[in-house]
Amino acid sequence: MVLGIGDDTAILEGKAGQQLLVTTDTLVSGIHFPEDTSPAAIGHKALAVNLSDIAAMGGKPGWFTLALTLPETDESWLQAFSASLHELARRYYVSLIGGDTTRGPLSITVTMIGTAPVGKAVTRNNATPGDVVFVTGSLGDAAMALYCLQNDADIDADIMARLRGSLDKPTPRIDEGMLLRNHAAAMIDISDGLSADLGHILSASSVGAELLTEQLPLSQDMLDAASQAGITADKRLQLALTGGDDYELCAVIPETQLGPLQTAWPSSLAPLTRIGKITTGSGLKLYEADGAPGTTIATGGYTHFHEKAN
Repeated sequence: MVLGIGDDTAILEGKAGQQLLVTTDTLVSGIHFPEDTSPAAIGHKALAVNLSDIAAMGGKPGWFTLALTLPETDESWLQAFSASLHELARRYYVSLIGGDTTRGPLSITVTMIGTAPVGKAVTRNNATPGDVVFVTGSLGDAAMALYCLQNDADIDADIMARLRGSLDKPTPRIDEGMLLRNHAAAMIDISDGLSADLGHILSASSVGAELLTEQLPLSQDMLDAASQAGITADKRLQLALTGGDDYELCAVIPETQLGPLQTAWPSSLAPLTRIGKITTGSGLKLYEADGAPGTTIATGGYTHFHEKAN
C-alpha cells in the first residue's frame, strides 16, 4: 500500500506476478443477521464473509473498505463493532483503506481486495466428471442456530452458544483456500447453502454431481441440538444442504490430486471431508449409504428475491 486513509482514494501497488481479487458484500439487519445480534458479532461477520470470498479463490486478503449505514449515532455500539472488526483484520493482516458512513437503516458494505499468483486463482468453471467433491469443516451449525432461535427451541445453553457463534462469527478459511489452490479444479465458499453453492459450480462447469448424505460432516453440537429440539433427520439434512451461513469451502479435486492433497493437508487446518463426485449431465443427486438410487434435488439455498427452495 502506497497511501491509506486520509485522501480521496487509497493508492495500492501490486506485486509482480500477482493478480488482484476484488469482492463486495452487504449485510442488512434482519436479513443477514438477527436484529438482536451484538455489534461485536456484526463487525466480525461483515469482514469475515468477504475474507471467505477471497478464500474461495485461493487468494490472500490485503485491504478493505467499509461503508457503514447507521440509524443513529451510538458510541458504545461503534466501539464494540470497530474493536471486533479490527481484531479480525489484525488476525488476517488486512488493512482498512477507506470507506463512508451515512444515516439510514443498519447495513454494512465491505469491499475486500486480495491477491493470487497469476493464473492460480480458483474459479467455478473447471469441474470435470470424475473429480471429487470435498468440503472443509462442518455444515449446518449456523442454520441450526437460526432455526432454534426462530422456533424458540429448548436447547442446552452451552450448545446453543457454540452454534450461535458459528452464525455470528464464522471462520474464513484463508489458509485452507491457499493450500487448495494448488490442487483444486473449482472452488466456492458456502454462504447460501451447499446445494446452492455447489450448484453454481455445476452450472458454470456444465456438469452434475452425486453426494453421499452419510458423508456430510455434521458437528456433534448440531446433532445434539437436533435431538433436543425434536428435529427429524430429513429436516437436519435440509439445514445442512440449504441453510447457508457456513462459510466453509467446497472444492472439486481431480483424482490425480487426491494423494498430493492428502499428504499436504496439515492437522492444524479445518478437517477436509470427501462428500461426493462430479458426474456427466446436470443437477445434484443424493445417495444414501446403501447406494440406493439417487434423487435429484433443487440446487437451492437462500436468494434475496425468491423464496428458499424446498
